[in-house]
Amino acid sequence: MRRFFSKIAKNSRSEEDGIFFEKLTKILGFKPSNLEHYKRAFTHRSANKTDEEGNPFNYERMEFLGDAMLGSVISAHLFNKVPNGDEGYLTKMRSKIVSREHLNELGRDLKLIDYVKSNVSPQHFGDNIHGNLFEAFIGAIYLDKGFKYCEKFIHKKVIKPYVNISRLEGKIISYKSLIIEWCQKEKKTFKFDVFEDLGIEEQKYFGVKLFINNEIVARARATSKKKAEEKAAQRAFFALQEKIELK
Repeated sequence: MRRFFSKIAKNSRSEEDGIFFEKLTKILGFKPSNLEHYKRAFTHRSANKTDEEGNPFNYERMEFLGDAMLGSVISAHLFNKVPNGDEGYLTKMRSKIVSREHLNELGRDLKLIDYVKSNVSPQHFGDNIHGNLFEAFIGAIYLDKGFKYCEKFIHKKVIKPYVNISRLEGKIISYKSLIIEWCQKEKKTFKFDVFEDLGIEEQKYFGVKLFINNEIVARARATSKKKAEEKAAQRAFFALQEKIELK
């Protein structure tokens, strides 16, 4: 009887849904039960979609849920894996695993951007679209299959292939935070002097000069203030690496 109803449901899907179903099954490693959750996970705000009650929906709500699921599963893994780790250590390690850079990498690997429904060109998507979609995808799994399936997927796609405790301990997730922490510890003054870098490019760029004790130690430019500051801090770290590591 179950096979009979399963066959009816399969035949009632549109061709597009059928293709989507097969692709999802390959990524998930199991058959999704409710495609609507995954469709919402790939709906961009520009699509202006609403549910039956008129509430707007897009992947940002699913992203919120997926972020919570990721944090929960990874926190439990670290808690069990590192019994001697204190709260500060565990928090820092979790931050490294769910860093925006890492989540973007996961989203790219799964090519989740290929499934986005949007009214704008992908060229206009922000840099973090890949990581945002990955979190939304996790949220969809939770709504579709519950916590156990969600936990299993995170272990398979995130923890098993990417989480190496000893390697993560030496990973720097923010050069800016590291430089600021070092300056404060060594009682040195620091300043990120950010300005608009008016070059010949059509896209706006920002330049930054990093001063430590009133001396310029690094310069950088990028498409956002945050990126420019991080790049300058990274250059400062490598320039001062011996001094920072000796302390």
